[in-house]
Amino acid sequence: MTRALLITNPFAARADARAVTAILRILGRGGWNVDLRTTTGPGDARRIAEQARDEGFDVLVSHGGDGTAMQVAAGLAGTGIALGLIPGGTGNVLAGNLRLPRTTARAARALLTARPHPIDLGVVERADGPHYFAVAAGTGFDAQLMADTDLQSKRRWKLGAYLARAALTLTNVRSATHRVTVDGTLHEIRAAMLLILNCGQLPPGFLRLRADLAPDDGWLDIVALDANGALQSVSAIVQLLFGTGHNGSTRVGKASQRIWWARGRTVRVEVAEGEPRRLVQLDGEVTGATPFEARLLPGALTVLVGSAFRATEARHG
Repeated sequence: MTRALLITNPFAARADARAVTAILRILGRGGWNVDLRTTTGPGDARRIAEQARDEGFDVLVSHGGDGTAMQVAAGLAGTGIALGLIPGGTGNVLAGNLRLPRTTARAARALLTARPHPIDLGVVERADGPHYFAVAAGTGFDAQLMADTDLQSKRRWKLGAYLARAALTLTNVRSATHRVTVDGTLHEIRAAMLLILNCGQLPPGFLRLRADLAPDDGWLDIVALDANGALQSVSAIVQLLFGTGHNGSTRVGKASQRIWWARGRTVRVEVAEGEPRRLVQLDGEVTGATPFEARLLPGALTVLVGSAFRATEARHG
């Protein structure tokens, strides 16, 4: 019999009491023995997961958004204990990249037949210890957007809260000069937003940014968008979604080219001297400001996935 701990975040957009009852009923009827613990504030999910590591659980099930999932993942990193995901938040980007069902009942049923699979994590060391991400770390426009979108709006409008806020603030977008060191090689680039990606699909629409970018491929992919104002921002987003951009190039051949790509396993990001520090987000949670350094932890997290998820056959050397 599978022994599981369900960690639910009642502050998440779609994690109400009825959803929790449905999850417990479905997993229980499927033969799982499930305990329940509820978070009450920031950091609770990680603390609960860390305490549960030695309590004999086979699976820890995260019910909430990406922030809750990453807190549970942080408590499980390197242990081999499986993480199960039941989306209950705003974006649920990790669940989307793992091709998991998005509704509560379907996601709970899918866990009963899921298989364990290792994926990579990124880690950023801060003064208070390591912080992890499974989808993306970012600085610039995205981090500021997440900091400025309030909880009430997220609960009411879900992903639409971010989209509305973005539309209102695009005119304020400004690029800054960044010093980005990828596996020891320094690049100076202009960017309004810089992302370090472990997953290749982002909302809205979960369009695939690159065919060779996956959470189990053994790489971190870096993308920077250079834009000032709304018109350039829209142009940069279109170029990103439709795959234009130069890999590892600090300068581009055309003035209209606004996307820069690189790939590595250790990435340090800092703004140039004279530029203001920028907020940093890890899987949607704002965590300090620049500078920061992200390192890849290959295969550090075991997740439960279904038949829709296709594993990367071989890691790139």
